[in-house]
Amino acid sequence: MNIEKKLQELQARYEEITTALGDPAIYEKPEEYQKLSKEHSRLKDIVEDYQSWVQLNETINSNKELIQEGDEAELAEMAEAENKELIEKRDKLEEEIKIKLVPKDAEDSKNAIVEIRAGTGGDEAAIFAGDLYNMYRRYAESEGWKNELLDLQEAAHGGYKEIIFRLNGAEVFGKMKYESGVHRVQRVPDTESQGRVHTSAASVAVLPEAEEVDIKIDPSDLEFEAFRSSGAGGQHVNTTDSAVRIRHIPSGVVVSCQEERSQLKNREKAMTMLRSKLYEEELAKKHAERAEQRKSQVSTGDRSAKIRTYNFPQGRVTDHRINLTLYNLDDVIKGSLGDVIDALRTQDHLDRLNQMAENT
Repeated sequence: MNIEKKLQELQARYEEITTALGDPAIYEKPEEYQKLSKEHSRLKDIVEDYQSWVQLNETINSNKELIQEGDEAELAEMAEAENKELIEKRDKLEEEIKIKLVPKDAEDSKNAIVEIRAGTGGDEAAIFAGDLYNMYRRYAESEGWKNELLDLQEAAHGGYKEIIFRLNGAEVFGKMKYESGVHRVQRVPDTESQGRVHTSAASVAVLPEAEEVDIKIDPSDLEFEAFRSSGAGGQHVNTTDSAVRIRHIPSGVVVSCQEERSQLKNREKAMTMLRSKLYEEELAKKHAERAEQRKSQVSTGDRSAKIRTYNFPQGRVTDHRINLTLYNLDDVIKGSLGDVIDALRTQDHLDRLNQMAENT
């Protein structure tokens, strides 16, 4: 893949759109104007980076000529010192440009529905599921996202058998999608009398929130059931049948919601969950079709894959997909997920860029 040729093509397209938007006649075609404006805005950032990259190369080449001439030793020394900084800056900018060249997934800008379920490990697995929820809740706060509970099943000794919540904000799914998979914890449970380290697990599924325009559901394909909400220790208990369970007959998908006191609100939330589950099934089919074409180290679809281990005795968190190990487990479990997610996104973008290069 010739990066410079691709960038020249994008710059030519950017200039073409700039000219088109400068024509007063464009305002008589609002749909075309809106479409071109979006494309212009998307290209602006990468074209400006490309222009900076060209300028840096020109300065570097000028300095090289000065160094080769060697007429003035002091100037040549200054040029050589400047080039070290400029080359580092150019190479960094080049990597940023490469990542920007990778097309975004259409779902990245969507909100996300996150499902956490306790796995192997009994009570400790449920407690760990609660730790994961708190980790994501704090991370969402740091990103300025809104967190809304959809459904939960509390465990008798703390934590959750299952908890489902929605995150609303900018680029939520684009960041959270890398969290899908099996998370494993290694630590000494409070109930362990002999101080032995136990291994427990919880699964995380992240779904892009589907709008009604994304997925059409025939009302005749639905079965509704109202029931009385309940929870461990008497929490989330209602005296009316406000909780809702919905079954999608063709697919067999079942969702429920009991977090609201209003049956109508629970029904609305349950429908949101159902749409997202059906939408995810459609996406899974598309991803399976292109799986052979796009082999990425960073899997975002296999929920059964063990993706991360949280080792408390060593204060270590390891993401197995990219062999990333950090020794700031306390910070990560408290919501400082930025470094982990950024590393996963970068690797994913590089994998996709390499795939693009192979296909050109």
